[in-house]
Amino acid sequence: MPLFGTLDVKSRLADAPLLERLDTEPWELPGAEVLHLLYEIDDAAMQTLLPPALHPTIPPTCHLVVTRVPESPAGPFVLAQTRVGCRAGAFQRGLVTRAFCDSPRAASELRHRFGFDVRPARVRLTPRYDRVEAEVALDGRRVLACELVDPLAIGQQDVRYVDVLNLARVVREGEERARLVQVDAVYAIHRADRGRPMLHAFEADAWRAEGLIPRWAVSGSFSRADLTLPRLRFLVDPLRPAFQATERV
Repeated sequence: MPLFGTLDVKSRLADAPLLERLDTEPWELPGAEVLHLLYEIDDAAMQTLLPPALHPTIPPTCHLVVTRVPESPAGPFVLAQTRVGCRAGAFQRGLVTRAFCDSPRAASELRHRFGFDVRPARVRLTPRYDRVEAEVALDGRRVLACELVDPLAIGQQDVRYVDVLNLARVVREGEERARLVQVDAVYAIHRADRGRPMLHAFEADAWRAEGLIPRWAVSGSFSRADLTLPRLRFLVDPLRPAFQATERV
């Protein structure tokens, strides 16, 4: 029997992003820097972190992603995300539990255009010759501190990123509905490195990922890429299996 998520979706909707329109224009984000750390997580929470539309990955995983964008329609920003590894039907995805951004303007735009549950915070991404460091500080406390150690160059085609899903409220046919908003970002990678992930601090409650415990490092990469956030194409009803409830925008 396949495993489905058991998250109480209604409890998350009160402060979920509201998308009044779905025809947002693509964002071109040249020269982005992306730190991506993949961890296997404790399986005790692998279903409670996901809505019923999604399946947990086996083994269960989380993606810690920090992206620095030097140029965007909302100005420069640094965005940090925690994503739970999952599948929508047969397709691998990452469900964003929460994101933090150092630019209030960019946070608002990402929230209302693409459905990211993003909040302002101090977010830092610092590439060095021997490591890449990232940190998120909220109200004076570190809710994420991680790094990629001893980076070594790899081929641009050796890095793959999964599409993400954001739980949001969407206006459809004049009614507000709960939907998973798919953001299938496009990366034109110019340079990529792999290295050893290290996690020094992770406060799950701040990321609205109660019970998520990153246990074992799987992989880590750092890339420089031209990033595109495209027009939204797919929505998923979070309460029904994705293979039955995916709709095209």
